[in-house]
Amino acid sequence: MQEPLLGAEGRDYDTFPEKPPPSPGERTRVGVLQNKRVFLATFAAVLGNFSFGYALVYTSPVIPALEHSSDPNLNLTKTQASWFGSVFTLGAAAGGLSAMVLNDLLGRKLSIMFSAVPSAAGYALMAGAHGLWMLLLGRMLTGFAGGLTAACIPVYVSEIAPPSVRGALGATPQLMAVFGSLSLYALGNPSQLLSAGLLLPWRWLAVAGEGPVLVMVLLLSCMPNSPRFLLSKGRDAEALQALAWLRGPDADTRWEFEQIQDTVRRQSSHLSWAEARDPHMYRPIVIALLMRFLQQLTGITPILVYLQSIFDSTAVLLPPKVDAAIVGAVRLLSVLIAALTMDLAGRKALLFISAAGMFAANLTLGLYVHFGPKSLAPNSTMGLEREALAGTEQPLATPTSYLTLVPLLATMLFIMGYAMGWGPITWLLMSEILPLRARGVASGLCVLVSWLTAFALTKSFLLVTNAFGLQAPFFFFAAVCLVNLAFTGCCVPETKGRSLEQIESFFRTGRRSFLH
Repeated sequence: MQEPLLGAEGRDYDTFPEKPPPSPGERTRVGVLQNKRVFLATFAAVLGNFSFGYALVYTSPVIPALEHSSDPNLNLTKTQASWFGSVFTLGAAAGGLSAMVLNDLLGRKLSIMFSAVPSAAGYALMAGAHGLWMLLLGRMLTGFAGGLTAACIPVYVSEIAPPSVRGALGATPQLMAVFGSLSLYALGNPSQLLSAGLLLPWRWLAVAGEGPVLVMVLLLSCMPNSPRFLLSKGRDAEALQALAWLRGPDADTRWEFEQIQDTVRRQSSHLSWAEARDPHMYRPIVIALLMRFLQQLTGITPILVYLQSIFDSTAVLLPPKVDAAIVGAVRLLSVLIAALTMDLAGRKALLFISAAGMFAANLTLGLYVHFGPKSLAPNSTMGLEREALAGTEQPLATPTSYLTLVPLLATMLFIMGYAMGWGPITWLLMSEILPLRARGVASGLCVLVSWLTAFALTKSFLLVTNAFGLQAPFFFFAAVCLVNLAFTGCCVPETKGRSLEQIESFFRTGRRSFLH
């Protein structure tokens, strides 16, 4: 049988038709935003990502405060501080595992709301902590909530969003996570003006984390569930009502509702192992899993966790804390750019640009550490051992040397590349390409793989650095970025402007041309 020609024109090769069959009022039915309520529903959901971003970096200002705590029960050693920081990823992995069940059992919206329970309990434990076990348990519970929302929110947003703005709305989880992290930095960064060293005491930082969780629950209680989930449970009337609310009273939702309904009716309620071996079912799952795995292998988690320590370990022109703040601002700006351009440039173009930028950044950092000047100051407490940079004969840098801007510029390029592509798009594509029957389970599995990989990388980063030098992990991350480029070209589909039903339908055809 002749394979489809790449880039060929004509009806036979129109794997993703630009328009559904013509019908009256089509332009007002699908792909055109009719109602701003969908933005409100999205905002309510992604408040969970705000809380996730806040909790993720909670330890950044808190660990130094606890290392100097006068309470012997809370005075952390280096090993205890390391576990306090990294146990969050284990909780997130457990949250992803639970999402494999809760996503389809409770539904997307109720699963997001349920995450408020472990989140609130975790913050309460840390706020009232009188021992290490309370800190670790609280940290793990907030990580569990983060992993659960990381699996449920992208699915909910993709299922309620019209195709024309699904890319922009799909970037909002990453955007809100960045806002959450920056909010924590703003409240918890050391200040020379305060003797306590924090704008808020570390216990009150935990109390402040409860606010977004409460607002999320209140707003989501007024939002509809996903129409696709409701249809999969046989609640057709509720699904039609939810879709009409999301699209607006003046929108004709019959065509979109019939398309979703037709897709759901062709599927059984449960996915059997025999069906899971079907290529149209396992291919999108494998693609989503590999994207989550490769995303973490670019080094994003250890670089963010040890960002200030990395700057402490290299000669820099600006103070490391200032460098870290600049990188945070660049991350926010880059996610905003991605949200605005994702539905214009397409997913694959941004993934190519993203991987190329991260490759150049990681390679530059590795070469700078290996051949560039040494830091004049010893490393900070959190991590990178001084011996990591030993073994290479590097000249000492003067504080005014512009060469010492290289680590900052390279890290800015890395964060910009990640935030414009492999950061938000992997979450968006996960929710777009996963088949409906497997979407709940597979999204939880993706989060599980992602955070287990993040935990392994975060714990091994210091070991590799101490054994082979700080340049070794950067060279490894650069090699992974090359793999990401090849993977994007060979395996990742372009989903811009396509409905979820179209995407699932064309995975079922088995054609190769949908990848281009």
